[in-house]
Amino acid sequence: MPHLAHIALVVRDYDEAIEFYTQRLKFDLVEDTPLSDTKRWVLVRPRGAENGCCILLAKAVGEEQQSRIGNQTGGRVFLFLHTDDFERDYRNLLQQDIRIVRPPSQEEYGMVTVFADLYGNLWDLIGKQENL
Repeated sequence: MPHLAHIALVVRDYDEAIEFYTQRLKFDLVEDTPLSDTKRWVLVRPRGAENGCCILLAKAVGEEQQSRIGNQTGGRVFLFLHTDDFERDYRNLLQQDIRIVRPPSQEEYGMVTVFADLYGNLWDLIGKQENL
């Protein structure tokens, strides 16, 4: 059965991106394999999501790719992170000084807040309603 395995996220630097996602967002580093002197295969994913989609941290090469860092979707929310404990994960965002773009609000599908990653890409943190 086909499934979505990875989503490429253009980054400025492998190590600063790994630090942000593993230390501040508490993701797991799944793989960090050198492919050449300048290119690495770096995968991260939310902790506990062993069979879930990974984010491929892809270092920008050239001016055009560098111009997309932090704005791969034209300012729209890019990624959606579902959580089983909204309050815990929202507190982590605050404790890690991650920029909150829109404060938490109760929507018909659950609690949601919008935050920006280290480059400005927008994410939704969503605590789903139990009965959905």
